Amino acid sequence: MASPIASRGSLAPLFEPRAIAVYGASSDPTKIGGRPLDFLKSSGFDGALYPINPKAAQIQGLPAFATVSAVPGPVDLAIVAVPAPGVLAALEDCAAKGVCGAVVLSSGFAETGGQGVAWQAGISALARRTGMRVVGPNCMGLISVRRRLLGTFTPSAAGFGLVPGRISLVSQSGAFGGYCLSLIRQRGLGLNLWITTGNQCDVDVADCITHFAGDDGTQVIVAYLEAATDKDRLVAALALARERGKRVVVMKVGRSEAGAQAAASHTASLAGSDQVYEGLFRQYGVWRARSIDELFDVAYACSVNAPAPLGRRLGLLTVSGGVGALMADVASDCALDVAPMPEDAQRRLKELVPFCGPRNPVDMTAQLVNDLTLFGSNFQIMLEEGGYDVVVAFLSSVGQVMELSRSLLEQLQAVLRRFPDRAVVFSSLASPEVRRMYEAAGVLLFDEPTRAVRAAAALVYFAEQSRRAAQADPPPALPAGALPPPVRAINETQAKTILASAGIAAVPERIAADEDAAAREAAALGYPVVLKIASADIAHKSEIGGVIVGLADEAQLRKAFRTLTQRAATHAPQARVDGVVVARMAERGVETILGVVRDPVFGAVVMFGLGGVFVEAFQDVAFRVAPFGVAEARAMIGEVKGRVLLRGVRGQPPADEDALAAALAALSVYAARHTDGIESIDINPLLVLPRGRGVQALDALIVPTTGAA
Repeated sequence: MASPIASRGSLAPLFEPRAIAVYGASSDPTKIGGRPLDFLKSSGFDGALYPINPKAAQIQGLPAFATVSAVPGPVDLAIVAVPAPGVLAALEDCAAKGVCGAVVLSSGFAETGGQGVAWQAGISALARRTGMRVVGPNCMGLISVRRRLLGTFTPSAAGFGLVPGRISLVSQSGAFGGYCLSLIRQRGLGLNLWITTGNQCDVDVADCITHFAGDDGTQVIVAYLEAATDKDRLVAALALARERGKRVVVMKVGRSEAGAQAAASHTASLAGSDQVYEGLFRQYGVWRARSIDELFDVAYACSVNAPAPLGRRLGLLTVSGGVGALMADVASDCALDVAPMPEDAQRRLKELVPFCGPRNPVDMTAQLVNDLTLFGSNFQIMLEEGGYDVVVAFLSSVGQVMELSRSLLEQLQAVLRRFPDRAVVFSSLASPEVRRMYEAAGVLLFDEPTRAVRAAAALVYFAEQSRRAAQADPPPALPAGALPPPVRAINETQAKTILASAGIAAVPERIAADEDAAAREAAALGYPVVLKIASADIAHKSEIGGVIVGLADEAQLRKAFRTLTQRAATHAPQARVDGVVVARMAERGVETILGVVRDPVFGAVVMFGLGGVFVEAFQDVAFRVAPFGVAEARAMIGEVKGRVLLRGVRGQPPADEDALAAALAALSVYAARHTDGIESIDINPLLVLPRGRGVQALDALIVPTTGAA
């Protein structure tokens, strides 16, 4: 079976064309059909340009042609800006000419409903039939800075003014993409490729991430995502980007219900659960930005050639105690380790600057301006004795003075030659010249100190993800004797039997049809025991009092049997009752919850959480798209705040996290194999026993897909 990536045609004709035809070209450079041609001429694009318009012999000083087929030479890319009813005919003309790529700027398709849906379906069918890669419709086009290719009508591209760099950006929204382009110019960030995908009748965000991942000129991939259209290709694209060492920063909208509805209506796409996207991004080492500033702060941080931090220890150097405290607060929010300086190091700092605050943040006070050599000395002590992996230094407005900035950089470089593996982030108001000087030296420079700290957190995250990717393992094999999922509702014992065949151990138990049988089974298992109603029609037994624990002898068991059958008859009179489940009373351990849900976009998704209030009150859970290996399961466990219970608290022994991770991986493999047959799985609770003792499923529910029978 071909991979999702290999089965799609290359986007190279879109970004590396030798000749471009503008279909619907206009002599008026302010119109949608005129602006791309004007941009391509003024930017210095080095290929051939062919205006296509049957009503003119010449457009913007270039010979015009009635159709693409009339162009004498080959055409690689067509930019289409004709009214919606004429787009398909234009693309058919392009296909006949052998054009490999097209950008449809025209609107009036699926986003408007009605006839527009049919027109867009026709474009999709043409792309599949001919292999032409089509961007849009209803998009703002694309840019290749290195080719000086401005295939867009957004005013943000006017005058070019783009700095070549290693950031490539894809946006589902054309307007947002244009806004981002303006921000990139305003910030002076280095841009490589830029594209907006619009309605995504063919080329989508996954295609663009795949292309960027394979592009040597791209180091950072920035994406604005409203909804995924193809799970397999998005996952494959993110996996490829991680494999190639590209850092991916995504803004995914639709976290709120209102936001999800707006995204779906805008793109005519189906949005998956936001928690699932969150899990997917963590699974593949993607940084999810929560604001536009953060999106570009992190992209900028990743585009500068700075060392990857080896750990989470953060040193803070400041000329203002108040700003130091502010940075420390943000560092705590980012889970960075603002460990104090060693006592001897604090003493040495005090000797250098008697009025300094030597703990961490290290406050140099305004004394720095009087003696610039203090900067190098402080940095030396922080890196050598503090052992910080990354240092953020707040220097107020020193960056506005070139001589001061040059002196500080020289001192810093002298120190960093001894510590080439340490990352440094500066915060100072700075002139453009100073900024370029520091960035050339691999030092990030931010105006605002808390944004500098968050950027440092992103560098730490990507470094951790890179190390984790190197240790990743494949999903385990599904056991040969694994049973298929049910085709109709089953009771919990049957569910646990199926899950046990897939590698998830259960507590020893038996089903008893009557009171005497229950007594015999309890005697065989050994007291104390638990009694539970056995019924495929009662999914949540505790809600009707259908579970009684701690039965110490036969008398208690018989009384409990009669109580349970009476409760079932009272609270669920229509339920089919198979008897009771007699289970050995489990030993002490940590209760966790494992689950599977069939997401409309991503298919089988696995959930993990700690039992009790952590799931119900705090929604303290982690998600991953199935399948995955044990290493990914460990990362999943590490994301849950309640994980401290697994490490042993109040004298309790540490839990068997190895067995828990293995169970999560096994569940993911089973769920992925049977995605179409499973609506959901709940293992609640899965008891994690002390280290070396394994796990036991105490209750389980498997809901087959509707109509699976």
